[in-house]
Amino acid sequence: QVQLVQSGGGSVQPGSSLRLSCTASEFALDYYAILWFRQAPGKEREGVSCISGSDATTYYADSVKERFAVSRDNSKNTLFLQMSNQKPKDKAISYCARAVNQGRDCTSNHFSRWYDTWGQRTQVTVSS
Repeated sequence: QVQLVQSGGGSVQPGSSLRLSCTASEFALDYYAILWFRQAPGKEREGVSCISGSDATTYYADSVKERFAVSRDNSKNTLFLQMSNQKPKDKAISYCARAVNQGRDCTSNHFSRWYDTWGQRTQVTVSS
């Protein structure tokens, strides 16, 4: 069964770090652009990052640039979202998604593409 399984998440204090994982089943991550999204309470979904399938080039939303980093371990078929210097505004439900149109790399509109597989939602809470 094609799926993305997330792990990680939880509650941290401001300034702390947290790592989310997204493991793919029945497909190889390096054949797709994979996105991370989040949705804060009462807000619209926000694109956080994209990692290209072919060469693992990464892209980030301005709100997380310099603080978040995406990486991929092909041997484990797993993506990691390392979130550093967490702020209260980072509190959100986070999830990974597989893009299925426009090829396997990130594009100028990668936060607005078609996605057919989603990870289960993971809660991230940042509070003191």
